[in-house]
Amino acid sequence: MTYSLEVSLLCGFFLLVIVVCGFIYRNKNRLKNDIEAKTEMFKKAFDISEDAVLLLDKKMKIVYANPVALKLLSLDSEYQGKPLSPMPSVKIKKEWIPFDQFLKHLPAKSEEKMHRFPQSSLHSGEDQHYSIPVNLYIDCAETKDESACCTIVLIHDLRNEYERHKVAYRHKLTDLPNHLQAKEDLHKIFSKIHLHNKKLALMLIELDNFSQIRSMIGYDQSESVLIGFAQYLDNLSRSSSFYVYHTYSNHFLICIPVVETADEVVYLGRQIQQRLSSLYKVNNVRFHLTATIGISIYPDSGSTLVLLDRAYKALAKAQKNGLGQIAVYEQNEYEKKYDEIEIYNALSEAIDKKEFEVYYQPIIRSKGKEVVGAEALVRWTHKQYGMIPPDVFIPLLEKSGFIIELGKFVLSEVLKQQKRWEMFKFKPIEVSINMSILEIESEGFVENVSRQLTEHQVSPELLRFEITEGVAMKNEVEADQQLQALKKLGVSIALDDFGTGYTSFGYLKKFPAEVLKIDKSLVEYITSNEEEQRIVKAMIDLGHNLGMKIVVEGIETNEMAEMMTEFGADYLQGYYFSKPIPAYEFQEMIRL
Repeated sequence: MTYSLEVSLLCGFFLLVIVVCGFIYRNKNRLKNDIEAKTEMFKKAFDISEDAVLLLDKKMKIVYANPVALKLLSLDSEYQGKPLSPMPSVKIKKEWIPFDQFLKHLPAKSEEKMHRFPQSSLHSGEDQHYSIPVNLYIDCAETKDESACCTIVLIHDLRNEYERHKVAYRHKLTDLPNHLQAKEDLHKIFSKIHLHNKKLALMLIELDNFSQIRSMIGYDQSESVLIGFAQYLDNLSRSSSFYVYHTYSNHFLICIPVVETADEVVYLGRQIQQRLSSLYKVNNVRFHLTATIGISIYPDSGSTLVLLDRAYKALAKAQKNGLGQIAVYEQNEYEKKYDEIEIYNALSEAIDKKEFEVYYQPIIRSKGKEVVGAEALVRWTHKQYGMIPPDVFIPLLEKSGFIIELGKFVLSEVLKQQKRWEMFKFKPIEVSINMSILEIESEGFVENVSRQLTEHQVSPELLRFEITEGVAMKNEVEADQQLQALKKLGVSIALDDFGTGYTSFGYLKKFPAEVLKIDKSLVEYITSNEEEQRIVKAMIDLGHNLGMKIVVEGIETNEMAEMMTEFGADYLQGYYFSKPIPAYEFQEMIRL
């Protein structure tokens, strides 16, 4: 009985061992299968990765390489258990090191364990002359059995990113760096400007009348003009050590990191203009091209923060002087004194707060020297800055569009003043008001003039609108239509700043103006400059031959006044007679 019990217990024990062994065996296989399944899962994840993934054992033999690694490193598909071949190289500082040597000499691991080498370079091994930009990451996976330790290498190929960057930061047509690249580069250049005492210059180049050129020679040919000009600038930049960018359609930017004087920048601009004039041919005939250039120079034009803005302002100034001109931005005392953004923000409320006032500068008959007219000029008294010069706020008014509302305000104030003078029996005079291009192009401009004349019951013969030569030429068709409509109301027209632009004789003949105002810049040195005398005399004769009356501006001395009278000018205007003054002072000149 005891023997049978012992046998039974022994059999039970062996049965238990068999059961336990079976359980262990089954779980071991299950664990092994689980590990293998997870390994396959991770391999599939690495297989579809866009980055190259490489696993190396302690003997630098390949444990695993995903498809991207096989292609990038030119590896054989039967790679397992084999050493890297061909052996890639990594660029460290300026030296190329074989990859196996590079891994052996890695510094001790940091707390993060992973070694990072951003923006490195790699030779794939097969082509040692072709460098691949990469981000390189290296880590080590360890188990309790150190022999199973392997090195994990992840290689992020940067070529596609560099290509995308190139597309985004290069002009599609000319392949020059574009405005995005210019902003990045200028920031870096400006940050280093303190390292030397030289000056830095920006040059903005705009090909003139490019829309008209495109309409004449066609889209494809005009694109060729841009490509040819870009290639010329690119070649010039390589030999002259400056940076060139194709910022927008017909705009190019040049950055010259080190200059001595503004004159050498202007000289470079002249060279570029001369080359452009002979750059392009149509049917083997030279096609005349011009470019207008604006230049800003640090520190003469202001800080680096506003240098690009100042180059645009210089370009706008050059364009006012005509085609093919060059202007250098010079920082004046007003810009040092006034905060442009604050002034800009205050403009919208200035009319409502009645901060604007109309001043009058008399226009004198040359023979007899009596006051026969006046030019209405706006003055602005700001609560903080006091009297702000027109040179500061008029450009901001034009930029913001407030010039249209200001024009309506000035017209209303002038007509009210005319009515007061009429009621109090002052001598009737013609008052001139300046017009901007925005006013001419605005809807309802002529209708507003007509309505206000009727509302204030002022004769249109007492009102004259002045339009500058540059504005008239900028939009000939629109300007002519509006001016003809004003003339039908009985309002007279004057062409202002004559001699500063490029008005053709044909256009001048049909221009609907009764008065020609010769710009003060042409008479500044007239008493001592015989060439100026001949030019102004010819202008006066030309105006008279076209049936116009002539006003000469900028008269500052009696000698100038007498000379212009002798030359035949009908009217004179300038500080010799009076500066612009408030209405209550001016009216003493026309009291009967």
